[in-house]
Amino acid sequence: MKLTSDDFELFGVPRRFEQDRAALDARWRSLQAEVHPDRFAADGAASQRVAMQWAVRVNEAYERLKDPVQRAAYLCELNGRPVEIQNNTAMPAAFLVQQMEWREALDDAESEDEVDALAAQVAARRNSALAELRDTLDGRRDFETAAQQVRALMFIERFAQDIDQRLEALGQ
Repeated sequence: MKLTSDDFELFGVPRRFEQDRAALDARWRSLQAEVHPDRFAADGAASQRVAMQWAVRVNEAYERLKDPVQRAAYLCELNGRPVEIQNNTAMPAAFLVQQMEWREALDDAESEDEVDALAAQVAARRNSALAELRDTLDGRRDFETAAQQVRALMFIERFAQDIDQRLEALGQ
């Protein structure tokens, strides 16, 4: 293992969007067992510091690989098309209209049932967006388009969090 390896190399998985979550989980546990600082307790402080660096590196890679949106953004970055959500928030007009309609529906919702219905609609859109992203990344290997799709998914996930907060508020 090298600290300079990308996350996919570190975990020994193909550099693609579609991943087997159970395999990622198993590999994470295996890597953590190899690099856990407690294994190096008898080797002194320097060895424990290096082990801690490795443990942090493995955890960061795992967090990125297990989350489909983070994994997609990372693939875009590795292929020269970073998502740049801070600098590029341009979205197609139809997407923006959908966001405004969802926002209005959330603002107007007065019951948990109405918010649940909106949550189901957003979840379905997220699932279809993930399927489109899988095709864009693994099928067409179009990282420019994928970066835009990742930005859209980030908006959808942020809105899903707003829905969850609204449900919590209604449930009180």
